[in-house]
Amino acid sequence: MAQPAATGQHGYPAPLDIRTAPAPRYGTAALADLLPAVARGLSVPGVPATALDLTPADRVCVFLVDGMGWELLKAHPDEAPYLTSLLGSSLGGSGTPLTAGFPSTTATSLASVGTGLPPGAHGLAGYTVAVPGQRQLMNQLRWQPWTDPHKWQPYPTVFQLSDAAGVATCQVSAPAFEHTPLTQIALSGGTFHGRLTGEERMDLAADRLAAADRTLVYTYYSELDGMGHRHGVDSDAWRGQLMMVDRLAQRLAEQLPPRSVLYVTADHGMIDIPFDPESRIDFDEDWELGAGVELLGGEARARHVYAVPGAAADVHAVWSEVLGDRMWVATREQAIAAGWFGPRVDERVHGRIGDVVAVARDDIAVVATRNEPGESSMVGLHGSLAPVEQLVPLLEVRG
Repeated sequence: MAQPAATGQHGYPAPLDIRTAPAPRYGTAALADLLPAVARGLSVPGVPATALDLTPADRVCVFLVDGMGWELLKAHPDEAPYLTSLLGSSLGGSGTPLTAGFPSTTATSLASVGTGLPPGAHGLAGYTVAVPGQRQLMNQLRWQPWTDPHKWQPYPTVFQLSDAAGVATCQVSAPAFEHTPLTQIALSGGTFHGRLTGEERMDLAADRLAAADRTLVYTYYSELDGMGHRHGVDSDAWRGQLMMVDRLAQRLAEQLPPRSVLYVTADHGMIDIPFDPESRIDFDEDWELGAGVELLGGEARARHVYAVPGAAADVHAVWSEVLGDRMWVATREQAIAAGWFGPRVDERVHGRIGDVVAVARDDIAVVATRNEPGESSMVGLHGSLAPVEQLVPLLEVRG
């Protein structure tokens, strides 16, 4: 006979134990470990330490596909036959994925890739976070409102360290990304080559890979993520983009020069959340969740909640009661202690993390239809510690 669910105060189900949340594997198998492991193989000094061990190569290309999570890739062998054939090569031939880091969102993940540091150090700790000492949110993907990028993220990138060590280093991406603040502080170092089409990027990446004895090339494709947000990962439009990614990866792999390696990875996965009141909780219409909240940051699957002064404990209690059976709801101190943002959180980053951090375990989202109309209309979402968003491939092809 089934046992009734445990209940907490006021008849709500008992909240999830945050110790059950799967923390990213920083230092051994997270996105932040990839470039330090690569650079170590290229004899680049001064890179962040990591226990990730990858077989060295003289020429290294990292192809990052925005939104191509491990579980999504495994679920679509017909659309991605070439990438599916490489699944056993992931993470040094173990056939297992990397963890993206928390939150599993583009700005955070790209900063982790480029700096080789977890979010608690590089400081891009969410899609939107509070600017410490100011009563406003900063969007770290769009960089609004303007904040000095190098004060916000002061550490050098692995690309800069590699370039200084004599490795021919470059990024091959869409021209629109060349001068963005996120590129400046996360992906700069060496030369930037803007190309509009995916085919042009693959061909130029292969060319740059062969251009010197020691090379490091990074290339990026964003269109899969955009299609997932607009139409969902259960759409024909998304599947068509995955087919394109598969062809691009094979095109690049077939042009690898000698003594080279290609790593195909991603910044996060994605999940479709139904448009119904049980699945999408509207913060802007929920007086209970809004009580005592000054700013709502993060994104629908990974919320930073900033309380008015003196209300943090009450906000944590209410969010735990209302959402705690479907989301891991932690105080700032609990989230830091659980290692969600890495083994350390720099002092300048501490206040960017919400007084309460709410992370979806189940298929739900906390949207804000009035204040975030664009984000609230998205079909596919990401950000949480759930495996469908958190796990990403590290596929390997050697030339």
